[in-house]
Amino acid sequence: MLRIAIAALLGAISLTACAQQKAPETAATATPAAGEGAVDKRVRDALRQLDPNFSPDYIGAAPFAGFREVVVSGQVLYVSDDGRYLMQAQPYDIGKRALATSEGLLAYRRKLLATLPHSDRIVFAPPNAKYTVSVFTDIECGYCRKLHQDIAELNRQGIAVEYLAFPRMGLGSKDHTDMISVWCASDRKAALTAAKSDRPVEAKNCTNPVAMQYNVGQQLGISGTPAIFAADGTQLGGYLPPAQLKAALERMSGAAGSP
Repeated sequence: MLRIAIAALLGAISLTACAQQKAPETAATATPAAGEGAVDKRVRDALRQLDPNFSPDYIGAAPFAGFREVVVSGQVLYVSDDGRYLMQAQPYDIGKRALATSEGLLAYRRKLLATLPHSDRIVFAPPNAKYTVSVFTDIECGYCRKLHQDIAELNRQGIAVEYLAFPRMGLGSKDHTDMISVWCASDRKAALTAAKSDRPVEAKNCTNPVAMQYNVGQQLGISGTPAIFAADGTQLGGYLPPAQLKAALERMSGAAGSP
């Protein structure tokens, strides 16, 4: 369905996404750095001309000159410093072979991910993991199942996978109910593996993190599963074969260690 907040902001411009509920507002709005307040205000004022109720979850410097990076309902937008131009597409950094992402946006994502306790995640990790990825998953999607089939190889490659729930059909769906049963199982790892293999999982209910994880996923702008995030907040995309995922993590590690 259309993302309601973005549709209101952009008027006649439609943004398509998977069938999900509207993300709740988050209090993680960034504070402008010194010297940037005037630009941020100009950008905010320009966006409020489109929607007087506009309230971004994050606003900060874009990874390229002349624009500010804005997040609203999980959607990343770019607005020129003079408040005249708005872009919806996230640019691609040819040199880094990845979507262009600012440190401010990465910090915003890390803050959101940090709200999801490690104890609430379903973790498949080797004894001495070199890399850790957070993966928003659904029990039914084909590529989620394919990724899970690679778990043993990912662990052999030194990659720990921390699963977070993202029922694609939304809260209240059968998918949501089934994921609650997985997260309420006495052995979550076995239950998740069974569910991803079309084996029955005993119906259970308990105090669970599924809705919270789903809502944070929406705040991160997830529109499909699996959605893989590196420890620094970089979204690595959807399904990647183990060798490609490890190569991407190694490139990031090398870039972080370079002068």
